[in-house]
This record gives sequence, C-alpha cells and structure tokens, in this order.
Amino acid sequence: MVALTGVIAVCCIIGVVMIGVLISTVNSANMAPTIIIGGSTESAPSMGSTTSSVAGPDIPDTVPSVVSGDNYCAGKNPNIPNLECIIDEMTNPAVGPQAGSNITRGYKGEMDVEYEPITTPYYQAGLCPVNVHWHLGAEHYSLGEFDENGKGIREIEWYLEGGKNSEDDMGSFQCYHYDETDPKFTKQYDWKHCVGMEVGQTYEVHWPHSAAGACGTPNQYQYPFYDGVFCNIDMETIPDLTPQDIAYNVGVQGQVFTVVNDEAYFRPNLMRGMIVDGEMGSDLAIYTGSSTGSKRSNKICSAYSPVTWQVDRKCHMISASSFDMMCAEMKMQRDDMTQDLFPHGARPLVNGQFVANNQETRKLRGE
Repeated sequence: MVALTGVIAVCCIIGVVMIGVLISTVNSANMAPTIIIGGSTESAPSMGSTTSSVAGPDIPDTVPSVVSGDNYCAGKNPNIPNLECIIDEMTNPAVGPQAGSNITRGYKGEMDVEYEPITTPYYQAGLCPVNVHWHLGAEHYSLGEFDENGKGIREIEWYLEGGKNSEDDMGSFQCYHYDETDPKFTKQYDWKHCVGMEVGQTYEVHWPHSAAGACGTPNQYQYPFYDGVFCNIDMETIPDLTPQDIAYNVGVQGQVFTVVNDEAYFRPNLMRGMIVDGEMGSDLAIYTGSSTGSKRSNKICSAYSPVTWQVDRKCHMISASSFDMMCAEMKMQRDDMTQDLFPHGARPLVNGQFVANNQETRKLRGE
C-alpha cells in the first residue's frame, strides 16, 4: 500500500506538468521550436587546430552576457527522491520504467506497461526542448553501433548484464568510428567553451522536452533541466493524471556521437535538438523510461517516470566545433548552464526487468 501511494504521489507531482500547459501553452504560437537541423557551415575563418581543409565556424573566445530578466522557471524542480529498485528481492512496485536501455532493433523490455510513448516528433506533440546535456560514453546500448566492443581515444569502463564489470561501475559504451591512424580522431581541438571534452571520444547527447517548458521565451533552456520540465506549473492544481498523460507530455531525445577534429563534420544549432538529416535521426528506438545519470543504477531507480524516449540507434561523427559552438550558446542563456558544459557520468545499462515492453521504431525514410 505504501508503494502504491508512492506511485500516485510521483505521478501527481510529475503530472502537474500537464495542467494548464495543454490548455494555454500548447495553443501558443511559440510552441514549435526548431528541431530539425543539418547541413554544413558556410565558409568562415577556421578556429582551433583542424585536420580538414573545410573552414570551421567563427567561435568567439568570449560571449555576451546572459539575457537579463526574470527567470520564472528557477526553482521549479520538485526534487523527487530516487527509489530503491528492489524491495524484498522483488521489483519495487513504485518504480516505473527506467532508461537508458538496450535499444538494439528487436529488443523488448520485461516490465509490462499499459501506456505508450510519443511516436511523432516532439514539436508535433506540443513539446519543446528545455535543456541540452551529454554523458561520457553512450548510456544506451545499440549492438554494432555503440556497445562494449566500441573504441575511443581512451577506454571507458562499461557494464553489461553478465559482462566483465560489476553493476556499480560507470556504464558507458563507445562507437566504432575511432581510428588511431587517422588524425581527425587524435589531434586535439582548442576548446573555448566546453569543458573536459576529448576528440576521439563517444558522447550521448540528451535534449529533455516538455509541454510545460517556457517555449519560445528567454527562459526556455534551464539548468537543472527539471526546472525547464516543470516551469509552467500551477502547483495548487494537481489533476488526476495517468502515466499515459505523463508519457505524452514529457520526453527526451538522445543521439550518440564520436567527436572528431574535422570541420567537414560541422553541424550548426546542436543546442536545438536531435540532428535529423540523411541517416542522422532516421532510425529511432522509442520507449517510455526515466531520467538517467550516474546517481541511478540497477539498485537505485529514478522516480521521474514514465517519460518518452526517442533515441537514434546509429552513432555519428560530429566536429568538436559543433559542440563548442553549442557550449558558447549555452553560456548566453538567461539561466546559468555552467554545470552542463561538461560531460556527465553515465548510468549502468538498465536491466531488462526495469525496461518497459512498449518499444517502438520510427524510420523516417522507410523501412
């Protein structure tokens, strides 16, 4: 009974996101952010060392002061505590489906759920990005794309159920692009704004989205991202929301990259959302999960669940300058995003018992 009460409490708290937002915000003309990005940069002076003859973006050493004004999203994080995943050797009934999971095509989780994720692009469902951050290595697992056999400029400890390390190790997987004989993977970049980044390494970028975000305003991007997810909330109005209501109104995009020092792989507007261009963003694993990060594991679960996840199954190369330009833009937001300018730790791969069985696939350009 206590566990059931916990589920209801969590759903109610998270569910506040959906109030008035769907009535007032969804109808706003500013709800549709720029999500689809791609293409190459125009010719510009090259900044930092590069292995390509293609001109890189002109990234300034310093950026303008943040936009002044009232950040009304600040402090909206409800700070819902984590939960024990297992109680009395059984899955805690208060635990909802978790992320990140195996997203290899054909994989199905073992947790029975009666709700479904958003299967359309988030902007079509009335959500906007409220944050961008990234993790060292891939938190998700896509066999042959980013898994325990991938490589990078240095090894990352990994955990795979039945694998070589314990589940207490940091979980991170690497892509297959790295080639130690190719200088674009080994010649380091002169970082101006991102912190603790390496050329030749794998990173998984996350863009949390919400129907309650301050979409189209200077307060849209927030740290922590929970402030953005819960921004437009009337805490005195808590509707009777189902897990389906939550999954339809909060989502995360995920995309995995190997960073290279080559401007031929420059992509603008990385802050805006998943890159959807050609093969990029064309094969998505879609399911309901939770928030992630190194404070969660297969022992400690996130209470922020269920939210939709849309994750690109492929790993892509991207220029270091693409990240550095994004970090420069992050510094110009009204909210202080300093704590998201460096890669975060990764959660160990989630055991199947905590993964929803509602995986979907979206191929934008045909199967």
